[in-house]
Amino acid sequence: MSIIDIEASLHEAHRDNHTHRDVNGGWLRPAVFGAMDGLVSNLALMTGVAGGAVSQQTIVITGLAGLAAGAFSMAAGEYTSVASQRELVLAELDLERQQLRKHPVDEMEELAALYVARGVEPALAREVAMQLSRDPEQALEIHAREELGIDPDELPSPLVAAVSSFGSFALGALLPVLPYLLGAGALWPAVVLALVGLFACGAVVSRVTARTWWYSGLRQLALGGAAAGVTYVLGTLFGAALG
Repeated sequence: MSIIDIEASLHEAHRDNHTHRDVNGGWLRPAVFGAMDGLVSNLALMTGVAGGAVSQQTIVITGLAGLAAGAFSMAAGEYTSVASQRELVLAELDLERQQLRKHPVDEMEELAALYVARGVEPALAREVAMQLSRDPEQALEIHAREELGIDPDELPSPLVAAVSSFGSFALGALLPVLPYLLGAGALWPAVVLALVGLFACGAVVSRVTARTWWYSGLRQLALGGAAAGVTYVLGTLFGAALG
């Protein structure tokens, strides 16, 4: 085998083995954590009410109310948060656009200084900054990435954030209520299904972490189970005190 063939094989092996997971989580992270939040909060709410020795109908109504209230709250909170962040970013982009228009030379020198700080030779850094600054929109994109750490083409959508949060939370919160809606007359099927869901969510989260699927699943199972157990005990105490 020639040297060229060996180098090509090494480059190909490096390319195949040098891939990284999505450290930002993409859509997976917010969706899974939204469902997990719905699961834990509604399971804890229902077990707390059940600990007060109330009727099955009251538990179901509590679960459905918790689902609706939590989902709308999550959606409203996500919409407001993402919209505010987007508005702040757009304001900063407008400011940067004005600076590029009013002081193009100063902005070009600023960009060159950033490259010099990263180890590029001054002459080369200035040449690169000069070439990038020829297109105003490209210059704005480069400055936004270098100075603000954002990509103007990938700003989050408030509506998408709100809808995804609503859906994922509602799906998670539905699991503890589902056995009752299907005819169950006791609390334990709801608890079992919710705990299985918590383990599954934790296992899926391992895709964006360095933990194994069973560790992440068991960790979330333990945390969710502890929350449900504590609220059940508190519900029992409250029910005895008010009874």
